[in-house]
Amino acid sequence: MSDTNSYDAIVIGGGHNGLTNAAYLAKAGKKVLVLEQRHLVGGAAITEELRPGFQFTTFSYALSLLRPEIIQELDLVRYGFMPLLMRSHFAPMENGDYFLLGPDTGLNRQEIARHSKADVDGMERFEHDTARVRQFIRPLFDSIPPNLFSDDPADADKMAWLLKHLGTGNKKVIHDTVRLLTGSIADFCDDYLESDIIKATICSAACVGIKLGPMSPGSGMNWLYLSMGEHDGIGGSWSFHKGGNGGFTQVLARAATAYGAEIRLDSHVDHLITEKGEVKGVALRDGTEFRAPVVVSSLDPRRTFLEIADPRELPADLVETIQRFRFQGVASKVNFALDGLPEYPALSGRADQYLGFINVAPTVEYMERAYDAAKYGWYSEHPYIDACIQSLVDPDMAPPGKHVMSCFVMYTPYELKGSTWQAERENMADRVQATLQGFFPNFNDLVLQREVVSPDIIEAKTGLSEGNIYAGEFFPHQMYFFRPAPGYSDYRTPIRGYYQCGSGTHPGGCVIGAPGRLASQQVLKDLGRAKA
Repeated sequence: MSDTNSYDAIVIGGGHNGLTNAAYLAKAGKKVLVLEQRHLVGGAAITEELRPGFQFTTFSYALSLLRPEIIQELDLVRYGFMPLLMRSHFAPMENGDYFLLGPDTGLNRQEIARHSKADVDGMERFEHDTARVRQFIRPLFDSIPPNLFSDDPADADKMAWLLKHLGTGNKKVIHDTVRLLTGSIADFCDDYLESDIIKATICSAACVGIKLGPMSPGSGMNWLYLSMGEHDGIGGSWSFHKGGNGGFTQVLARAATAYGAEIRLDSHVDHLITEKGEVKGVALRDGTEFRAPVVVSSLDPRRTFLEIADPRELPADLVETIQRFRFQGVASKVNFALDGLPEYPALSGRADQYLGFINVAPTVEYMERAYDAAKYGWYSEHPYIDACIQSLVDPDMAPPGKHVMSCFVMYTPYELKGSTWQAERENMADRVQATLQGFFPNFNDLVLQREVVSPDIIEAKTGLSEGNIYAGEFFPHQMYFFRPAPGYSDYRTPIRGYYQCGSGTHPGGCVIGAPGRLASQQVLKDLGRAKA
């Protein structure tokens, strides 16, 4: 094996976590190779031109959860990091009214009062109480979980710290934390608010990407997770990166290569090379081999443990846990190229309502009924749509006067009962378009082209099993200590030198970077121990 094919570390997958991990390892002086199966980096965070002049964020499209430490430690601004604030949250209603929030606190209070005077105070109490919960759990969110089953003194120290931290919490904060982690977001909102549209606007965030409705126990966890982000220090706010999330992953790629990492495209890893329980490198599908004492997989748990690794080299309990690991993707994307802006009759002639999120979920019951279909293996007749007209946030996404609109669609289960996505893909998109036409009367006339990305396509293009956008469901038994499996939440695996850094590890999915960053800390710590 020539020296040109030998590295200190190999990272499998050029998604945002893989690139983050590679950048940290390269910055620490390691010779790092990133192997990406597609012709471009980014994983699920890519931007593609599917119509001349129209830039589509094919899968993920917004930033919030990206950890601020990554921006600072990797000096991402130097490499082009440019998040643009999503300034509004617009929710059309079935009676022709609307709910619209923006950056002006005073105007927001007036808008809330227009729907419910009591909810002005209720919203302030809700925001105050949930902010305290976020502050309480943030140290757990941004650190490597202790291994409950380890006899390592370092893990014992982490457990002692965790118990001490939990003991410092205010009683109400701890109770609210448990309620959100185990209960429904709808029940939680009922304690603070009375307006259907205001409650629906809050609850909608709990429904993106998971096979739960807003009334389901566990939906509070998804809401809490997605509220852990920020933009420019403003908690809970979201941004759109210049050029889409593909623009962001290009920033990460530039940073990684500037620190010395090598990125190789069109390089599909077939399997690990191991010897006596220790990783030695990887082999590509074309037979090419690369050697390294450290291999880090940014793929999801199923691919990391059951495909890239040989399950026969793993403990039976780990294999069984990963085989039971729940994915069950339920989100699709329908992206539109538009000839102009959708018209909302109550706000005729205005466009400021489209400077952020468009939330087609007029009531909590509307979302729950949309979820009902997925429980029985079908897509929603009246889907919940989480949308953004990205070309208003970043005008370079479309030609002048034209627009691109990105829509996350819930619920569209990976496995359809009695049919396939090949047969139903366009029918599902027709329902999405009909729903939008029902709120925006000129919508059909504006559509120049649409891209339909159902869960099977998400799986085929990104490698995310069953098209789950989080690389695994956000259920309590699949989080923190148990993500992806008991005893393996510390990014290590039973194969020495083989690590994991994908969204199927702690803390979880979205464009967050934390798994990549925290896994690099574990790798460098272990390498330091080996030298000592």
